[in-house]
Amino acid sequence: MMTSLSTKEIANRLVARGKGIMAADRPRQPFEHMLAATGSSVHQDSYRDWSELLFTAPALEDYVSGIIMTDEQTRMTSAAGESLLERVIDRGMIPGISPFTGMVELAGSCGETVGSGLDGLRERLAEYAAMGVGFSKWRAALQIGPHTPSEYAIAANTYVMAQVAALSQEAGIAPIVEPEVMLVGDHTIERCFEITERVLRRTFEALYLHRVELAGTLVKASMVVSGNQCPHQADVDTVAEMTVEVFRRGIPAAIPGIVFLSGGQSDYHATAHLNAMNANYQLPWKLSFSYARALQREPMQIWRNQPENAPAAQASLYHRAKMNGLAAIGQWSEALESEALAT
Repeated sequence: MMTSLSTKEIANRLVARGKGIMAADRPRQPFEHMLAATGSSVHQDSYRDWSELLFTAPALEDYVSGIIMTDEQTRMTSAAGESLLERVIDRGMIPGISPFTGMVELAGSCGETVGSGLDGLRERLAEYAAMGVGFSKWRAALQIGPHTPSEYAIAANTYVMAQVAALSQEAGIAPIVEPEVMLVGDHTIERCFEITERVLRRTFEALYLHRVELAGTLVKASMVVSGNQCPHQADVDTVAEMTVEVFRRGIPAAIPGIVFLSGGQSDYHATAHLNAMNANYQLPWKLSFSYARALQREPMQIWRNQPENAPAAQASLYHRAKMNGLAAIGQWSEALESEALAT
C-alpha cells in the first residue's frame, strides 16, 4: 500500500535512478481498435490478456517504477483470478491512475478541448488511495496551429490540471500533470519552443494558485520537437538543447522529476532524445520516461493476440524498458541497443 508514503516520497520513487513509468492507461475501446489495426483478432479477453502481459513481464521492475492504469485495470483480475493491481504492488512498482474520462470540446472555443472527469473525483481518488494507488496522471492536449492553442484553452486546461493535482494530494496521491504540446502539425521546433514555454508558465501559475506542493508533484512533458509534418526535422542534439532550455525557463527546481511522453516519436528517437539530455546537461530535476507506444509498440506487434507469443512480447517490453532506463541516466548508446538485440 502507498498510504504510508508521503506524496513527496512517492514522486521521488517514481523517478528513482535508472527507472521510469509505463503508461498502460489506454482504455478498452481504443486498445481494441489499435489491436485490430495490426490485423490481429480481438475477443472479450484481449484487453485483460494484454494488461496481464504488461503487468507481469519478468523483471520489469528493474527499470519500471510505476504503471499508469485505467479504472478497469485497477479492478481487473488475471486469467488465474489474481488482482493485477496487487501483482504490481507486490513486485515493488507503484500503480497509478488516469482518472479523466476523455477530452471534450471546450465551450466557446473553435474545436479546442479540455479533459473531463471532475465530477465525483474527490471520492474516486479516496477510493483509489484505499486500493493502493500511489499517483494520478491528468492530461491536457494542446494542438499547435496558426491561432492555437488559444490563451483560453491554455488557461482552462492548466486550471483543471491544477485542481486535479490538489485533489490528488488531498487524498495522499502524488499527481503527475501532463500539459502535452502535440507533435502533429507542420510547425517548426522554434514554434514548439514558444508554445511549450507559454504552457509551462501557465501550468505553474495554476499549481501555485491551487496550493499544490511541488515537491510531491511530477511533470509529464512533451519534448520540444519539429511538427511531424514540418519539412525540416531538428536533430537529436537540437531537440535535447531546446527541451532543456525551455524547462529551465518554465519548471521550478522544486519539482523532483520530469517524465516524458513519447508523443508519436519513434522508439529510437524517444530513447535517443532522453539519453542526450541526461548525458550532456547538469539538471536540477531527474529526467525519465512515461512512455506508452515507445515501450509497447514492438511488443504488441510481436504478441498479435496469440498466447504463444506472450513470452517474446514480454522480452521485447523488458528490452525497451531497459534501453530507456539506461537513457534516464545518460548511459544508452546505439551500440548497446544493437548488442542487446543481437543477444
